[in-house]
Amino acid sequence: MKIALLTTDNRQQAKQFDKDEPFFGTAPEALLQGFAALPEVEVHVVSCIRQPVKSPEKIAPNIYFHSLVVPKIGWMRTFYQGCIRATRKKLREIQPDIVHGQGTEMDCGISAVFSGFPNVVTIHGNMGAVAKVYRSRPGSFLWLAARLENFTLPRTDGIICISDYVKDLVEKYRVKTWLVPNAIQGMFFDFPRTSAPLNDKPVLINVGVISERKRQHQVLATLESLRAEGLQFNTLFVGVAAPAQAYAAQFAARLEQANRKHGGFSHVQKLDDTAFCRLFDRASAMIHFSNEESFGLTFAEAIARGLYLFASDVGAIRDIAKGVEPVQIFGLDNWDEMKNAVRRWLVAEAYREPRPARPPLEFCQRYQPVSVAQRHLEIYREVLRQA
Repeated sequence: MKIALLTTDNRQQAKQFDKDEPFFGTAPEALLQGFAALPEVEVHVVSCIRQPVKSPEKIAPNIYFHSLVVPKIGWMRTFYQGCIRATRKKLREIQPDIVHGQGTEMDCGISAVFSGFPNVVTIHGNMGAVAKVYRSRPGSFLWLAARLENFTLPRTDGIICISDYVKDLVEKYRVKTWLVPNAIQGMFFDFPRTSAPLNDKPVLINVGVISERKRQHQVLATLESLRAEGLQFNTLFVGVAAPAQAYAAQFAARLEQANRKHGGFSHVQKLDDTAFCRLFDRASAMIHFSNEESFGLTFAEAIARGLYLFASDVGAIRDIAKGVEPVQIFGLDNWDEMKNAVRRWLVAEAYREPRPARPPLEFCQRYQPVSVAQRHLEIYREVLRQA
């Protein structure tokens, strides 16, 4: 089977045009790991970018890469007309059996729909839901992305949903759907466990872009109040913070104030996958209290490393945590209940308990890259049978 996978080359988002290798989001990266282990398929990754870059012809023996230069005028300001046309031209050369658009955040979903080939679209972040969370103004990027999503999804041959939450959101489009979670990169299962020495102070972490949706202000306030009670622990926030955004600037100021008052509060912008594995092994627990969440990969990666979790009951979280013991899930705005649970956990020194050597078998089967890639092949065949 010949597959065209339309996804974003993150050299565009990161403005790292000097890099010779493309890099993608964590979910597409993991799916490509799975496809790389299936020699019976031929995958063509197609990505649009705004300026020429060096790129390899292949990123695996059976995975080709195509970088398409599209000028600025061909992106959102023209509803991705340049990306649609460049992608369609390249796909006519490739002649895939099926086209898979990775997400509706940018051009991938709408380019898949207008490709002229049988196609499916994966919903990673539901743009309509995200636009509501941010109360996006008419004409803003998120407002336009939500409307393009509404235009795109009724026109695809099928929608791959990463959670029941996403599936419920897209039922209104009356398009065939499948429930398939995003894969976790193999490293989070296979990277050797770090046997970190037991610290006197537990380490609590929070991972995610510093934004209203991830609610770091409230997480910080909750942890500060526990420190004020005399409980001892360190806290690390990991996530990109755009200094121009008021929320991120206010968070930086509050974090500095908390650190001056209590000590032990810190923030890093980003980590690579290896560093994340080591952090999950070294940390005592993660607090993940978003108010809108469909992706949840960081949450799943932490489970793969055996980390204890406190989370809000939102989006895919309950799906991901199914069958996993060291997880506590709370109502979306039940901060007091979460705070009380963290207090009990700290006082009981539960962080000293040994971790499971591996996550449950069902979890591994659900999120291993090869398993997820094989499920995608089943979906592609079903779409082609009905084409």
